Amino acid sequence: MTIIQLNPRQLKIIDIVKENEPITGENIASILNVTRATLRSDLAILTMTGILDARPKVGYFYSGITGATLVGNKIKDKKVKDIMSVPVIIKQDTNIYDSIVTMFLSDVGSIFIIDDSENLCGIVSRKDLLKATIGSADINKMPIGMIMTRTPNVITANKEDDVILATKKIIEHEVDSIPVVEINKEDTNQIKVIGRLSKTNITKLFLEIADN
Repeated sequence: MTIIQLNPRQLKIIDIVKENEPITGENIASILNVTRATLRSDLAILTMTGILDARPKVGYFYSGITGATLVGNKIKDKKVKDIMSVPVIIKQDTNIYDSIVTMFLSDVGSIFIIDDSENLCGIVSRKDLLKATIGSADINKMPIGMIMTRTPNVITANKEDDVILATKKIIEHEVDSIPVVEINKEDTNQIKVIGRLSKTNITKLFLEIADN
């Protein structure tokens, strides 16, 4: 049986919730003398695995390790490749207007950008496109490469990564999705996009586990 390995702070959070349930995230942060943002990923992991139960406007409750272990087993067995979706990709010389059209027709929150060699070179979000449209830029002429977040500042995942690890990246960096990539071991500048892992993919996984 696979047991979830919790870090010391997560174990401390469990103890705090046991002693003070229901308790808000702000109060947990105050007890640990850290910011609420610092605890975001820890609380997400503990609630997604079922160890804690979160109720809006009430706070966190302790659910029990036994039930969480069963859920954790199912999650631990999942790799990124099992739940990733097809990525939406455009070239870096695509103009901003066409990028906006692509994003909304594809109904995604971010688009991955590739260079002429089809290697990942950046990412653009809805927020990036909104800023461009309300600015002075000519969106019919300016290439998307001018406003994208460039590698190596793009957070990525490997298809063999555990879903929990990839989920933690999404939560910690507060992004909608991350590209799933294959990196050439002989030339690390060659980064091919093979998938997309989003909050929607993760939500569907937990719903699937709950339904079963």
